[in-house]
Amino acid sequence: MTYSGKARKLLDKAKVKEGDLVAVSWKGQHLRGFLLPRIEAGDQEALVVKLESGYNVGLNARDVGSLEKVGPRMEIGKIPKIEFKKNENLPDISFIATGGTIGTHLDYKTGGVYMCRTPEEVLATTPELENIVNLRSTISPFTIASEDVNYTHWQKMAKLVAKELNTGSEGVILTHGTDCLHYTSAALSFMLRDLCKPVAVVGAQRSPDRSSFDGSLNLIAAARYCTSDFAEVATVMHANSSDDCCFAIRGTKARKMHTSRRDAFRSINEKPLAKIYPDGRIEKLNENYNKRRSGMVYTDTVFEPRTAILKVYPGADPAMLDFLVQKKYKGVVIEATGLGHVPTGVGGIKAGPLAGKLSWIPAVRRAVDKGIVVCITSQTIYGRVHPFIYRNLRMLHAAGATFCEDMTTETAYVKLGWLLGHKLRSEEVKRRMLENIAGEINPRITEEEFLL
Repeated sequence: MTYSGKARKLLDKAKVKEGDLVAVSWKGQHLRGFLLPRIEAGDQEALVVKLESGYNVGLNARDVGSLEKVGPRMEIGKIPKIEFKKNENLPDISFIATGGTIGTHLDYKTGGVYMCRTPEEVLATTPELENIVNLRSTISPFTIASEDVNYTHWQKMAKLVAKELNTGSEGVILTHGTDCLHYTSAALSFMLRDLCKPVAVVGAQRSPDRSSFDGSLNLIAAARYCTSDFAEVATVMHANSSDDCCFAIRGTKARKMHTSRRDAFRSINEKPLAKIYPDGRIEKLNENYNKRRSGMVYTDTVFEPRTAILKVYPGADPAMLDFLVQKKYKGVVIEATGLGHVPTGVGGIKAGPLAGKLSWIPAVRRAVDKGIVVCITSQTIYGRVHPFIYRNLRMLHAAGATFCEDMTTETAYVKLGWLLGHKLRSEEVKRRMLENIAGEINPRITEEEFLL
């Protein structure tokens, strides 16, 4: 028992233990729920109860009018798991779990969630999958937070996905933390060549212990996507804040746009591929996609780790770029302002003494002369960079920078590192950065794609 003081005396008198289903009278309210362990850093006099709604509340023991045990116990800390029955009438898919919020569990002692669930424990949150797909295999190559993912993890994921698709699976669901999920979806889009079946990259914004857990709908929609005629890597996440449907977003066009909303992911500069409903209805929103076909997937998982992102800001010192040159980096994506602007220090009236010293043009020219590929994206996220509209943009282009069309910074970074991994000459890398390899460039952006 983690309780002490008045709270412990109250529990002992009512013969209530942690995990019991209790009825509590508190400040005139009548509540029902399971008694949870007291959080180590919590109020010594508080009872912690998981309400029937799924939310946890802390109740000061001094204000409790009555407390009684009214039902069976809940096993504290035990994570349910499930093994689906095989159904030969359903399509075979593979399930790869890599960590993230969708695979977390609440630590009742600290009050925080941690990544610990096996694939079978993740699947237990969504038993509906048993009636949608036949789980051919469940795999967990690692369990980490997405901010700890690096290119070696992308390489392992790509090889696992290809193996599953080439040995009988009709599609693959890959669960992942949401913060860097769009980096991974972009990496898989480039590393899986001749993709002929769907791959759904899925996460959750809320942990499974919460009533607002979004992972179940995301998994159901991902399973529906894996039975569709798409042959694309796509993120499959909530389309709105309700549990209505999910968007399938091309892997190179997805971006997380909110820290906590369940519909955090948006398709940037392109319509989502589809809107997917839990009953299996798929509303196609974008006719520009690769269709399912027979064939073999092969992997191309090279990546140059000496690839970086720099963000321009007012007063940004170009010495940051010089530093990367000194560290022998091979490629840099500069997330510039607006149409692709960096500080140039020219053309202004009374610009001040620092303007010229903070010009990025000489630093970009020095980097390019050293054979480094310097790419330009925009902080505005939506829209396209352009090298010729402003004089300053023309100067940056003349210095050798490559303007990356409407690519997101994250996708440009992944693509640049992937191309550099092939040991191509810098001019060839620049050329291929402007080649549409995995749907990362939309040649015609409409107003609708911004408003969606």
